[in-house]
Amino acid sequence: MRPTAELNDGAAITANGSIGPADGTSHPTANGLVPRIGSISPESDSGGPAASPLQELPNDPSLGVGSMVEVTLDGGAFEAPGSATAPPATMTDPLLYGVIRWIGPLPTGGGNHRKVMVGVELEDEPIDPTLETTNGTHNGVRLFRCPANRAIFVHTSQCSRDRRFQDIPPMSPCSSRTTPAAGKILKLEELEEICGKFKGIQGHHNSCYLDATLFAMFTFTSVFDSLLFRPKEPEDNPQYEEVQRVLLEEIVNPLRKNHFVRADRVLKLRQLLDRLSSVTGLMSEEKDPEEFLNSLLAQILRADPFLKLSSGLDTFYYQLFVEKDERLNLPSVQQLFEQSFLASNIKLKEVPSCLIIQMPRFGKNFKMYPRILPSQVLDVTDIIEDSPRQCWVCGKLAEYECRECFGKMQCEGLEGTAICKSCIDSVHHHSKRLNHKPVPLSVPQDFIPMAPHCEVPRLYMELFAVVCIETSHYVAFVKAASGQDAPWCFFDSMADRNGEQNGYNIPKMVPVPDLPRWLTEEGSRALNEEAVNDKMLPEHAKRLLCDAYMCMYQSTDVMMYR
Repeated sequence: MRPTAELNDGAAITANGSIGPADGTSHPTANGLVPRIGSISPESDSGGPAASPLQELPNDPSLGVGSMVEVTLDGGAFEAPGSATAPPATMTDPLLYGVIRWIGPLPTGGGNHRKVMVGVELEDEPIDPTLETTNGTHNGVRLFRCPANRAIFVHTSQCSRDRRFQDIPPMSPCSSRTTPAAGKILKLEELEEICGKFKGIQGHHNSCYLDATLFAMFTFTSVFDSLLFRPKEPEDNPQYEEVQRVLLEEIVNPLRKNHFVRADRVLKLRQLLDRLSSVTGLMSEEKDPEEFLNSLLAQILRADPFLKLSSGLDTFYYQLFVEKDERLNLPSVQQLFEQSFLASNIKLKEVPSCLIIQMPRFGKNFKMYPRILPSQVLDVTDIIEDSPRQCWVCGKLAEYECRECFGKMQCEGLEGTAICKSCIDSVHHHSKRLNHKPVPLSVPQDFIPMAPHCEVPRLYMELFAVVCIETSHYVAFVKAASGQDAPWCFFDSMADRNGEQNGYNIPKMVPVPDLPRWLTEEGSRALNEEAVNDKMLPEHAKRLLCDAYMCMYQSTDVMMYR
């Protein structure tokens, strides 16, 4: 069950109560990309939705299709779905909240059929059982689609701007100290200046899975920026450019320029993904980051997979599968990463620009290890298919790999499985290793002449984000720049809330100055030993060590060429 703020999510924040650009102006959304409060659950009926004849209210041009509004029902008339006259209002709720989905004269059959009426999709089903609602039909004619009991048709005079959001400041213009496009914040003091409430991405209606992932992907790194600029190809979805535009102009740019993205901007992306991909329920249901990545990257943007495996599988993220080792009290991602690749007997064909690793779990909800340490630096040398490797005995170029030696040598991890031809006999002379079967390594031919004259290089990737989950709610730790001393921040798209059922979520960014120390071997060991139970851990340390769901690594060298 999600926190109350997640379950009773309100409407998105806008500067004037309507969906529009960052300057607060209102434009019609005739392209149909208006956000929906709920997921589509159409009932069978004849014909598709009718086009809205009008795009804005005649009495208030600032409100139009897609605007967040409050509907006054106490003492006011509304149009019953199938009757010629409007029943008297007996509302127990003085106001209802929703999104304008249709504007125009209603189909013939009612006394008000020539008057301009407004079709509103409500945020929640009304409490008053006497209020007649539909799923977007009127007199048997489909005007728009929404869940059952969530559509109501009212007079234009009964709609006004959603006043819940009037106290929220509009997006500020870029200042000289604003984060550059690449998002590099080098000092803790600089990070502290941009943190606080109404920072990051505002959550709305079970959106935390998407908010935390987007924040991790784009705020302070450019490793995913190629997704924003690939030209459309003939095989792409007809709305490929619209998805790309919404992602770039309405989410990434405001996030980097103003450090704040309103929920209505993200709603546009959610609606597009919900409609265009095979992943259902993206508008309102609880989802996981990998479902969002599959929808956006694989199906809509058709991005090149980040990981190319020797098994022939290409993927955007890697799920760790390991046998639980009861001896490990605080396993690191490096340890689990190597164990997983060893167990699956696969390798990466090349160093990826980005490596997204999912922590090992028993099913979706049960953690394999109570605590996991996200490794600051991930050594991927020994899992790259054709990468030169160093003999763990003498340090020369390795020519063989013995998987049976894993964990049995002085040198821990996969590094201890690489052996040169000169050392292989001595290593396997022991009676316990007589049955080991080393296999030849593939060594790049152009490196062999250089091997005697240079040290065998090792390949590293840098941790830049950790997406965490607790009770179905996702948050993220994100690094503000490259380097082990760079500051980190914690982000929660639903950190606070104004109001209850008809309120709105308040996102928050918080600097975490101790996080670089917690990620070190010494710091993590001290934390783990001092805190015998999770309640003794500092709040953010607990989220980091106990709730890590997905770790994101980048190669600053490779990303320059991707």
